[in-house]
Amino acid sequence: MLSDIEIAQNAKIRDIEDVAADLGIGPRFLYKYGRDKAKIDPQCVGDIPRKGRLVIVTAITPTPAGEGKTTTLIGLADAFRRLGQKSVIAMREPSLGPCFGMKGGACGGGYAQVLPMEDINLHFTGDIHAIGAAHNLLAAMLDNHIFQGNALDIDPDSITFKRVMDMNDRALRHITVGRGKTDGAERESGFEITTASEIMALFCLASDLADLKKKLAGVIVASNGKGEPVTCGDLKADGAMAALLKDALKPNLVQSIEGTPAFVHGGPFANIAHGCNSLIATDTALRLGDWVVTEGGFGSDLGLEKFIDIKCRRAGLVPHAAVLVATLRAVKYHGGAEKSALAAPDAGALRAGFENVRKHIENVRCFGVEPFVALNRFDSDTEEETALFESLCREAGAGCYLSEVHTKGGAGALELARAIVKHPGTAGLRFSYDEKSGIEEKLSAVCARIYGADGADLTPEAREDAAAIEKNGLAALPVCIAKTQYSFSDDPKLIGRPRGFRVTVRRLKACGGAGFIVAYAGKILTMPGLPKVPAANGITVSDDGRIDGLF
Repeated sequence: MLSDIEIAQNAKIRDIEDVAADLGIGPRFLYKYGRDKAKIDPQCVGDIPRKGRLVIVTAITPTPAGEGKTTTLIGLADAFRRLGQKSVIAMREPSLGPCFGMKGGACGGGYAQVLPMEDINLHFTGDIHAIGAAHNLLAAMLDNHIFQGNALDIDPDSITFKRVMDMNDRALRHITVGRGKTDGAERESGFEITTASEIMALFCLASDLADLKKKLAGVIVASNGKGEPVTCGDLKADGAMAALLKDALKPNLVQSIEGTPAFVHGGPFANIAHGCNSLIATDTALRLGDWVVTEGGFGSDLGLEKFIDIKCRRAGLVPHAAVLVATLRAVKYHGGAEKSALAAPDAGALRAGFENVRKHIENVRCFGVEPFVALNRFDSDTEEETALFESLCREAGAGCYLSEVHTKGGAGALELARAIVKHPGTAGLRFSYDEKSGIEEKLSAVCARIYGADGADLTPEAREDAAAIEKNGLAALPVCIAKTQYSFSDDPKLIGRPRGFRVTVRRLKACGGAGFIVAYAGKILTMPGLPKVPAANGITVSDDGRIDGLF
């Protein structure tokens, strides 16, 4: 069987102008990066209203066995196209951290990939680099302001704005800056991964350049001696940052192996930030396509919740349906099966692990959206276990559809696509909480309704943060809970469907630019580390430029 990279290299890729033409985008709106990728001017939509129907792809709680969410997204969009629909993919850009760390590439797999996968997984069109540069410019101007006299009376101990880089590097989590006599005020700081940056988050929530500039100006970096917030606008850094980001704000257009247009733009992590691709890309796709297939990072407790409670709330989006991706292997893992035995039949583990699937089905319905379970099929899956899983889905009131897009491309998701086309759509979108509720009430609502927890406990430090946020008039913002992706709880070891637990919120941070409050739960880290054997170890580049070992 061919590897993912071999399948991609053997694919017949169309000129990006032809892909754009499928959506009615003329050459004058294209900024080409070679023949296979381009940025587009969002002005190409003119006054076309949103006409497309939006499908959000989510998944059960991630496991080491993998689920195949992005692969399913791409294959489903290809399936819509095979049904004669004008379909568009809207997905996130991969971060170099996971690519060189443990996860590897993020362009799908098998015959359901976006191309050119090597470029997309590496530097692509430079968007993430631009976001990192803009972020670090603000960090530099903040420290410089203090060094040059501190006219804004910034309290160095109150600074919450760290520097970023798009790489996993645990050694940079806690550092001291300004050590030299002429190097500024000495203080404790650190680095976060670029995908955890508030600049990345607000970039993906901006509706246009004017909105981006407004959001940049609102980024809170510290407090002054009176406890009042100091912003990017106060430091007069927003103009230069917007200059760095103005071209990056244009969505990137590529294609799937089957030629389906794909907007790949923005990349916030869902276990730290809101986990959705850019609003500009989604909005543009909805104005140009009949069906738009997008994703929220990780499971319904993270990516889907934030997609609806933050992105849909802000942008007025209503998903037509939700696809919940699962594999028999992952379900059995949640049921207690050993990782080494996941390919072996185990009806007991499958039944026990289905409680995780059931909770995700309930979560999707909590938002008023219909769940369509996509069972990502493996060669080792038996007919008996497949039938058992399908019957458990029926008991839970959800339709189950085999997904064979990895080996068949769009042909492997036709049944799923037909079912979604027949579905009448979402009657009324519901949110987890009322924005006007208090901070603790909003956190408790997400923890109880979506995680299944008994509630949320705020540490004394988190309560101090909440009081400051309320004092500064920012308590009405939605909440964005940063927690482990491996459990409904804040403990990655509590797999399956844990019960009788509470979520500990240790700190809160108001993101005035992005427009939400980040709640740090458990031991979540904003700068990942590399595994013992990083994916980077196996990468080779031949003398003719061929890359092997990563994807």
